[in-house]
Amino acid sequence: MTPAAGLHAASLGLGAGALFTLAAWALSVPKRDVSIVDSAWGYLVLVPALVVAAVMPNAGPRAAVVLVLAGAWALRLSVHIAWRHRGQPEDRRYQTIRRRNEPHFQWKSLYLVFGLQALLGWMVAAPLMAAVASPARWNTLDALGLALAVCGLLYEAVADAQLARFRANPLYRGRVMDRGLWRYSRHPNYFGECCLWWGLWLVAAAAGAWWTVLSPLLMTVLLLKVSGVPLLEKDLGRHRPGYAEYMRRTPAFVPWSRRG
Repeated sequence: MTPAAGLHAASLGLGAGALFTLAAWALSVPKRDVSIVDSAWGYLVLVPALVVAAVMPNAGPRAAVVLVLAGAWALRLSVHIAWRHRGQPEDRRYQTIRRRNEPHFQWKSLYLVFGLQALLGWMVAAPLMAAVASPARWNTLDALGLALAVCGLLYEAVADAQLARFRANPLYRGRVMDRGLWRYSRHPNYFGECCLWWGLWLVAAAAGAWWTVLSPLLMTVLLLKVSGVPLLEKDLGRHRPGYAEYMRRTPAFVPWSRRG
């Protein structure tokens, strides 16, 4: 595939993601709840890769495996977030954004929330698009990348399931989850997510697309410094008694032994 053809396929992927985002925004307006964008996030990453696979005359040898793995990630994440948010008001993060951007936030949210997410999703999808398009043969780096990605997906799925069971038990209401994988890291789901994307980047790198390293770097920065750990811990620190002590004795990200 020529660079021009690859750029054309990627631009079509961006356009498809924008249309998907527009539909999600239209659903959010009557609900007055832009939290729907969180449930759509996985698909905003998956759709560009699907489009590249569809417009390519001959998808590369990695296409099926990469798309199945990314599809499983997107579906699991979407179902998990939608189930967790059912019956809940708009997420506090978006309520803050809404207050800061009234009046007419319903229109501003199209670019402040949904448009930004579409662009980020397309950037994160870079390793998927590159892996799908490359005709390069399988090699050892592919195996290492897929192993890391699968382990990351399973790790975050188990962490989310453990937290969901904990929250569903009325005996633990108001308590801090410090069991299972959460005993060794305050954010094991985020750790698994990062492992997934670094693994998928290794697959893209095996196909020659080392430049797609921006994708896992972006995900890592977002989770550790922007919308993941900082916002969540600030919120939990204010509303969950005992969380400060949990922070003192438990590593934030990489699983490790507890302190004290």
